[in-house]
Amino acid sequence: MASRRARASRPLASVARQSITTIEGLGNAGGLHPVQQRGIDEDVPQCGYCQAGQIMMAVSLLKTTANPSDEQIVEAMSGNLCRCGTCLRIRRAVSAQPRPQPSLRTGIHSSDRGAR
Repeated sequence: MASRRARASRPLASVARQSITTIEGLGNAGGLHPVQQRGIDEDVPQCGYCQAGQIMMAVSLLKTTANPSDEQIVEAMSGNLCRCGTCLRIRRAVSAQPRPQPSLRTGIHSSDRGAR
């Protein structure tokens, strides 16, 4: 909406005659939007409950803040309820942090331990 982020629960009249980008409009014929691809690379998708909202908020944040801090990411993502506990992976997907290597014994990322 006019280069601003907005929740989908807005009254229809409040967005009349405005350009709106939804999750379906992010990618192009060549593939996914970089934020969508980064989410896949970080194994973010689980139940899908929050996925569209998280991606849209991340895209909005990255348009205004190229290298956001953890605090900025948490603030931008607040209000998007994640039911399956992948919040740390979402934060990694939005940030420039490298992905930790999974433990050979458990397959769990070292930074995800205790986060569930």
